[in-house]
Amino acid sequence: MKTSKIILSIALAAAAGAAIGVLFAPQQGTRTRRRIREQGEDYLQDLQDLKNEYERSVDNFKRKVISAYEENKTGTAPDQG
Repeated sequence: MKTSKIILSIALAAAAGAAIGVLFAPQQGTRTRRRIREQGEDYLQDLQDLKNEYERSVDNFKRKVISAYEENKTGTAPDQG
């Protein structure tokens, strides 16, 4: 869980930095707001991808733990197929 909090913090800091950078860029308000929205959508997609990767890792770990438990319980090696 600690790693996911670090990743989330980095992503949020990057998003905040990008938003601040866009706000200080000399452009029209509508263009600036559009760029902020687009960058926000990109960061949201990146966070969704990280969440999905994290969930896959947790599921994989869960399967390994269950397999090791079953192997220990029955005294047989799990099927690798």
